[in-house]
Amino acid sequence: MEKRIYIIGHRNPDTDSVVSAAAYARLKQAQGIHNCFAARAGKINPQIEYIFNRFKVPVPEYLPDLIPKAEYYISDPPAVVSADATVWEALEQLQQGGARVLPIVDADGKYQSMLHYKIFARYIITNINPNKKSAFSVSIDHLVKTLRAKAVTLSDNREVRKSPIVVAASYTKYFMDHLEAENPENALVIVGDRWDVHEFCIKRKVRALILTNNLELGPGLAELAKENHVSVISSPYDTSSTAMLIVYSAPVGAIGDDSAPLVHLTDTIKKIREPLSHAPSRCLPIGDDEGRIAGVIFEGDLIKEPNIEVIMVDHNEMSQAIEGIENYKILEVIDHHRLGNFSTRYPITFINKVVGATCTIITNLYREQHVPLEKDTASILLCGVLSDTLALHSATTTDTDRETAEYLSGISGLDIKQLAQDMQSVVNQVNALPAEELVSMDMKEYSEQGITFSVSQIETDAPQAIVARKEEIFAALEKSCSAKGLLFSALLVTDVTALDSLFFTAGKKSFTSQLHFPQADDGIYILKEIVSRKKQLIPLLAELIEKMMAN
Repeated sequence: MEKRIYIIGHRNPDTDSVVSAAAYARLKQAQGIHNCFAARAGKINPQIEYIFNRFKVPVPEYLPDLIPKAEYYISDPPAVVSADATVWEALEQLQQGGARVLPIVDADGKYQSMLHYKIFARYIITNINPNKKSAFSVSIDHLVKTLRAKAVTLSDNREVRKSPIVVAASYTKYFMDHLEAENPENALVIVGDRWDVHEFCIKRKVRALILTNNLELGPGLAELAKENHVSVISSPYDTSSTAMLIVYSAPVGAIGDDSAPLVHLTDTIKKIREPLSHAPSRCLPIGDDEGRIAGVIFEGDLIKEPNIEVIMVDHNEMSQAIEGIENYKILEVIDHHRLGNFSTRYPITFINKVVGATCTIITNLYREQHVPLEKDTASILLCGVLSDTLALHSATTTDTDRETAEYLSGISGLDIKQLAQDMQSVVNQVNALPAEELVSMDMKEYSEQGITFSVSQIETDAPQAIVARKEEIFAALEKSCSAKGLLFSALLVTDVTALDSLFFTAGKKSFTSQLHFPQADDGIYILKEIVSRKKQLIPLLAELIEKMMAN
């Protein structure tokens, strides 16, 4: 399977995060890197949905996590063999392809069993045993195909059933007695130029008469064979070669090993590790949702690099990244936040600039690399810039953001002020969301001095509507705080009209006792002229945590 590079923002993504991923993936693809795909690590909010729908841009793929899965460790889909193919055909395919195993599929292409040399050896040892009589599952069509035989007469030629092989090698009398003991109507009789035996076998209605060395029936015997429903075929080989090849005429589906369970593309490596260690040939077939073969995974594949790589946008702290990201190679980071405890074992491209939005950085990468911006891409990038800078009014807004917004406005033909108003009208829909969804929608976790906390942020021009729901909000914050073992969980409600914020917090008293801001209500603090979580609020909270630790 081709390596995929996912460009993805932080958990609980905001507009800047999702738009950055989408736009940067388009830039990479325009540069000929076609295996780059935009992704998101959470549900989209109403504003994101509005933006992508309005400008008819596909929303990035949702990845609930990047926990290692079977699909990340398989190569291209393997060759498969039909259950109806003969063992001989399957072994030829196995040898020519140089594979260790060959999945066997039914007529609908769905996994049935596995062919490998161990199961073939077991089949041979079981069936070619001089101390016991063996019967082989085979159809007449399979015999004709494997022996490259000429069909003289055919009867029930597609039916697969077990039949013993009887070689007419002894005196006629002994042979006749032997055939009677073998249930003639089910027997496959191999015979040379013994014309009396030919007629006897046909009259005894054997299942098939197999003539060796391209022999033909005597006069009238073909008609007699048809009347008695006896299949007669003529093999180009001698008796010993014909007998040997019949063993390989069985449909491979009849000998396949069904002890290897089919695992699914989305099964985690943790889940399949144990069955993989016990599977024959130390491999397992991997199927899609419909049971069709998508690949084969071997134990040795687990020590290889997975076929997934990652580019992080709008974050650089692992605590904010999609779950499981530590298992993959991170190629690039493009961000505008503070530096966390990020490190890699190898050099990477790391772009971190003091601007108000990651979309500003992405836009200017288009310009620096002389890649034309399509109108729809410019439109969503402008939305990303306006969203993360509060329509260019946030304290984080720089001259670069303003100039970039004007540049994008020129390409998209959108009026900045009107677009900001359109986006804000959608943002107000957030007020009606369930409290838990509202709190988790743009939640980020931070660590200071070994202590972890979370801060969510929403924007509205009607903050009192959120205050009216304070009991629901506090219940959701307390649930989040308790479930994750955080020092506190907070919600920053930013008034986009007054450019102030309300700060809802729930957590341990050791921290909340440090808060001495004016209160709008119990547990709701007024933060004048604070609208930026990353530039204004987080440094302030870090200072309070340091003070708490010192006491």
